[in-house]
Amino acid sequence: MANELTLFEGNDPDFEKLSHQNGNLYWYASTLMQALGYDEFKINAQPILKASQVCTNAGINYMDHFIPCDNEKDGKHIRDMKLTRFACYLVVMNADIKKPNVAKAQVYFAALTNAVQEYFIEQADIERIDLRGQISEHEKALASTAKKSGVQKYGFFQNQGYMGLYNMPLWKIKQIKGIPENRTPFDFMGREELGANIFRITQTEAKIKRENITGQKGLEDAAYNVGRMVRNVLKENGSTLPEQLPPSQDIKQIKSDLKKTNKAFNKKDKLKKPPKK
Repeated sequence: MANELTLFEGNDPDFEKLSHQNGNLYWYASTLMQALGYDEFKINAQPILKASQVCTNAGINYMDHFIPCDNEKDGKHIRDMKLTRFACYLVVMNADIKKPNVAKAQVYFAALTNAVQEYFIEQADIERIDLRGQISEHEKALASTAKKSGVQKYGFFQNQGYMGLYNMPLWKIKQIKGIPENRTPFDFMGREELGANIFRITQTEAKIKRENITGQKGLEDAAYNVGRMVRNVLKENGSTLPEQLPPSQDIKQIKSDLKKTNKAFNKKDKLKKPPKK
């Protein structure tokens, strides 16, 4: 392994020298994780799983960037992955920032991204893409559970959850945060607000199942009570209440910028064909 001090530093960082080429540049996931300071490599390590999920949630085919393969490391055959530069970037942005080499790698990719497209997506916004994908899945699960339990007017049921958490209806939330009428507030929530709503949604579904709640009125009460419970937890914790949190940049723009980064990295690393003779 190259010297830790030069892995992500200087004009010719050792990270670049760790790459391989077969059509396009790629890096082995095991090598990247070791370079970031992870002592043990697992193909399902959290930074890799979260990175591939961000890829999917942004509408990018993760199979183009995370390619399972066999490799030999320290004389042993292991299951590994070939990662494109874009995949390495996402893994770095989902890795443990407390590790010194992760911090250095994030600085390195910030400079590289600015060089190829003049825009760098912050770690918080990449995490938002993951959380936004999670909330969509949890919302689908809640809707299915509520329907099976007899909800007739899902909009009313949903609104009671907002009433409990925000102390105001959905339309008022959109109004005070400047969210377009035809858009969901989830697309404009930061990490903290998304986290509170994921907790509200998952706990509402759990309560309905656990207590076998049925009927429109009972379901609306459950949605409100769970929302109020989460609000009270935030108050007790001294957290900013969700209606007081400022809106974040439109998640659609973040995804669009991430796709631009993907294209820029692909263009940078694509193997150029020799000129025809």
